[in-house]
Amino acid sequence: MKILNDMALFVEVVKAMSFRGAADAINVPSSTLSRRVSALEKSIGLRLLHRTTRKIELTEAGQLYFERCKRIVDEASLAHEQLGEMLAQPSGVLRASMPEGFANIFLAPLVADFARSYPGIRFELDLSPRPVDLVSEPVDVAIRMGAPPSSNLIARQLATLPRYLYASPDYLANAGEPSEPADLARHECLRLRTVESDKWALLQGSENVEIMVGGRFLLNSVGMIQRLATLHMGIAVLAKDIVMDDVASGKLRRVLPDWQATPIPVYAITETRLLPAKTQRFIDFLREHLARI
Repeated sequence: MKILNDMALFVEVVKAMSFRGAADAINVPSSTLSRRVSALEKSIGLRLLHRTTRKIELTEAGQLYFERCKRIVDEASLAHEQLGEMLAQPSGVLRASMPEGFANIFLAPLVADFARSYPGIRFELDLSPRPVDLVSEPVDVAIRMGAPPSSNLIARQLATLPRYLYASPDYLANAGEPSEPADLARHECLRLRTVESDKWALLQGSENVEIMVGGRFLLNSVGMIQRLATLHMGIAVLAKDIVMDDVASGKLRRVLPDWQATPIPVYAITETRLLPAKTQRFIDFLREHLARI
């Protein structure tokens, strides 16, 4: 239907916020785009765009219409791609955001295995804990640790990582070793920047306690916390697999071995449930392999 084509053209214009930019992106004359969007507005009976010589802006009706049209266009594109999968493997650029420490330790080997399995996919990886905007930024999926954001984004749980308390033998020799959770209040605790940075929840069987902790270091990098722990700067909460080598070499050892920290969930977060094959297969691959941790 002609209206569906016009909706797709309208979406491209809004994404570029320019008729010329959209024309360059999809190789359609800007005059054609302007004419088709005008016809779309006439058929609807509402103005969708405010046009000036310098820029375009969405009207209130245009914003609502864009949101609906984008879903329709995305679903139509996905339908074509899923049919194409019957003939070929997924291809294209997969753009993913991941926290650096977790990516280097856990995800790097999995990304390498996935890349070998799907040679048609290229990768652009942003190793950062910052909350990327999956709506406005060119990111297909964000891998995040901890509770998912409360939003309209789609979160798929990939794994749950057990965590324990660790410190270097030298730190414990100098500061003393805690014998119960309450002792942590007088120790240097290497804290990850979260909404509850000053509170650690610990578990022992069915017993749960929350301990207020402090210290000189508050960080947004698990890798840096691990490194500072090996340099005798305090006690850290870390996933067991992350510190396996440091424990084996004697750089770190368990503190309060009868207790563990609250396990941390790992999520894949996307803007929509309608995912292209490259993104869906990547998420499925991570879920399958991280579940073995």
